[in-house]
Amino acid sequence: MQALFTNQRNRRIMKPWIKRSLIGLLGASALFGGLAAWAHNHWQHHGWHAMTEQDATAMRERVISKVAARLDLDAAQKAKLTPLADALRDQRQALLGTAPTAHPRTQVEPLIAGNTFDRVAAQRLLSSKVEAVNTKAPAVVTAFGDFYDSLRPEQQAKLRGYLNRGQQHGRRG
Repeated sequence: MQALFTNQRNRRIMKPWIKRSLIGLLGASALFGGLAAWAHNHWQHHGWHAMTEQDATAMRERVISKVAARLDLDAAQKAKLTPLADALRDQRQALLGTAPTAHPRTQVEPLIAGNTFDRVAAQRLLSSKVEAVNTKAPAVVTAFGDFYDSLRPEQQAKLRGYLNRGQQHGRRG
């Protein structure tokens, strides 16, 4: 009789626990599955590698207008911001490449495809990236210098504040 009572009691205790666990597991699976599907769709259609030239131009114009509004730029200063945006885009394209194989994952996958890490190909890839940065960096430095020098002291202080705030943002918990 004692064993029967214990089994019935255990059944009553285990049933809600099992139900809660299964409902929780099902809910978590649906949540994570939905997030994964959204993230895949979002980055596939809205990521940097899916951006057309028209999209890039539109984004550049939005960024320029946003920066111009925040820093209260005049027409001459805004004209100096455009070459900076173009230089940054050129450097980014040189660094990342424009071919379909330019996605970083596509470039790294062959390096680890075999049983050993392909050090020669990795060094070639790294050298090409460093060369791209070295080639385009002087234009970026010149464009940024021209833009920064055209700012009034209060605009320069505001820009430094924005850059400092962005740096501190990474340290927040």
